[in-house]
Amino acid sequence: MKGNSKAKTHAAYIAEIDDDARREDIRQLHDLVRKTAPELAPTMEFGMLGYGKYHYKYKSGREGDWMKVGIANNKSYISLYCCASLDGGYVAEAFKERLPKADIGKSCVRFKRLSDLDPGVLEELIRTTAAANLMT
Repeated sequence: MKGNSKAKTHAAYIAEIDDDARREDIRQLHDLVRKTAPELAPTMEFGMLGYGKYHYKYKSGREGDWMKVGIANNKSYISLYCCASLDGGYVAEAFKERLPKADIGKSCVRFKRLSDLDPGVLEELIRTTAAANLMT
């Protein structure tokens, strides 16, 4: 399974991952999010693991619901979405130097193996995202 899943629960999503090492990495990341930010209720969003929900509305009038933190199993990497802003920037980008083996975009941290990342820094990233303002 890569990309969007039809799974209805986090457990089903994790169970359908073919690669044993990738499944374990996503399970551990899921456990880290649940331990670090238990206030973010688990959701399934667009075939991904989601944690916490918020409603957004852009100046253009476009609006919808999205997750605050998300995890996706992609073909070549795992994505950790951190959908929050802090001090005029994106939370994930503020951790770029501290997660040198990850490819970090505005709100997405992409990596091949969870072991490539410092667990303490990941925990701080998740905690900061949970506490930060929502993206607008």
